[in-house]
Amino acid sequence: MTATLTRTPLTDALFRDLWTPRPAAPTDAKPAADVYREGEDLVARLDLPGIDPAEDVTVEVEGRKLVVRGERKDQRGEESEGRRVSEVRFGAFRRVVTLPKAVEADAVTASYDAGVLTVTVAGVFAGTTPQRIEVTTAA
Repeated sequence: MTATLTRTPLTDALFRDLWTPRPAAPTDAKPAADVYREGEDLVARLDLPGIDPAEDVTVEVEGRKLVVRGERKDQRGEESEGRRVSEVRFGAFRRVVTLPKAVEADAVTASYDAGVLTVTVAGVFAGTTPQRIEVTTAA
């Protein structure tokens, strides 16, 4: 028994796509974050080691979005010889947290300590209480 592969526009496109180089992924990365509720406040802790928070980080409120963006700059010299293994990512980063309601900029505070940026949005959960929803199962 022999099988014959016939060319169709679909198979041609499939093989062409397999061998066509793709552009690189966007350079914006998302730093690791821990976002949680603390009373009526929202707290976002982002791991940003090795940056200068005064120069390289921007914290903004855009309506219902808390936006943290910045850049980790490569401070290494290029004079080193031999091989180098580097797992540290340099370049731009951006993290967006959706808030339950719009807040004013004066409700947001940010501090940086030991490589962790902590952003607190005060009172964003004021007046909201979690409602427990019963989950039913089919019999």
